[in-house]
Amino acid sequence: MTFEELKTAVTAGEIDTVLACIVDMQGRLMGKRFHAGHFVASAWEETHCCNYLLATDLEMATPEGYKATSWENGYGDYIMKPDLETLRPVPWLEGTALVLCDVLDHHSHEPVPHSPRQMLKSQVARLKALGFDAMMATELEFFLFEKSFEEIRKGGFRDLTPISGYNEDYHIFQTTKEEHVMRPIRNHLWNAGIPVENTKGEAEAGQEELNIKYAQALDTADYHTIAKHAVKEIAWQNGHAASFLPKWHQDRVGSSSHVHQSLWKEGAPAFFDADDALGMSTLMKHYVAGLLKYAPDYTYFLAPYINSYKRFMKGTFAPTRIIWSVDNRTAGFRLCGNGTKAVRIECRVGGSDINPYLAMASMLAAGIAGIEEELTLEEPTVGDVYKGATGMIPGNLDSARAALQESSVMRAAFGHEVIDHYCRAAEVELEEFARVVTDWEIARGFERA
Repeated sequence: MTFEELKTAVTAGEIDTVLACIVDMQGRLMGKRFHAGHFVASAWEETHCCNYLLATDLEMATPEGYKATSWENGYGDYIMKPDLETLRPVPWLEGTALVLCDVLDHHSHEPVPHSPRQMLKSQVARLKALGFDAMMATELEFFLFEKSFEEIRKGGFRDLTPISGYNEDYHIFQTTKEEHVMRPIRNHLWNAGIPVENTKGEAEAGQEELNIKYAQALDTADYHTIAKHAVKEIAWQNGHAASFLPKWHQDRVGSSSHVHQSLWKEGAPAFFDADDALGMSTLMKHYVAGLLKYAPDYTYFLAPYINSYKRFMKGTFAPTRIIWSVDNRTAGFRLCGNGTKAVRIECRVGGSDINPYLAMASMLAAGIAGIEEELTLEEPTVGDVYKGATGMIPGNLDSARAALQESSVMRAAFGHEVIDHYCRAAEVELEEFARVVTDWEIARGFERA
């Protein structure tokens, strides 16, 4: 939707509300609902928000230890600058449009460097300077539950019953029963200008997957974020809960968010070489070698919470090792489309809880390092990668935080203050978990300890 189309729709009474949203550290939409008349008159230029929105946790707490903002500094404002290229209707909400905003410093009007959207923009710009475009796609996996968010919350999150009773991977009959939720998700997103390809059942009861066509990296992150938001809202409208928690039960498989990536140059795939046995160009080999070498450094951006690491279990299609392989779903990195112009690398490490801007930006930074250092790519691993014992993905949040803290590559790509900011976010998550007594501890030791 162009700005002129919005103004026409507002005049005609078709649009009365505009959502102006930033993307927070957790990948959520935060912002304001504007009367559309006010938005087209003046708010389209800029509005404001509290700067704590990029220094909080999932609970919207205000933890100490952030240099960017604090109680001592008074929690001032950021500028929300609407990116009118992202303006679109929101068909599942009556009379509503949405625009994503970039986050600017209130005084300098410069981009806030730790803003997730800015972090991705910075790496896209680095690639542009090298003559390349990053083309990416994400897969969104999630669970649908019988009850609503409100019912589940009031029940203490204990009675979690998926919407189906059995593994529905590619299962047409079972997913037919879920079309009252999935059909409007597909159609509403399509009508919002998001190029949805398909939905399908995934490898567990109640598990769904949404696939959106590959696009420029920033567009893909925008699509992912809006789609995830839409899934929750549309599920809620239909009396169900949709959860992107990577591992909601120890006996159920987890939910991932695989990221497909390739570089293009002047409209052609720069990862393809027809003379190579696998169709991989030298550029691609350097890039993938960078992804592998620096994977521990950016694992935090693929797995940002305590729960994220519960998903990394063998035999569940979730990876455990930093290994690449050809069309092999046991590896952390899978070569797809080998021998064709569609050749690309799929990172299978990230869970459904990723912030796509942070995940994609950090992988681009690692890939760029591989190109600049001309790293050599090892031969692909064959067979069951789970059986190996080396090259393990960091096994917990503390290990991932430590790797990010010490990463010279991530610091060179994003700056010390940005990396320190997200290391503090990891520490906050660890501190909060450390003080909580869990149901598991009580059941295990209440009588027997």
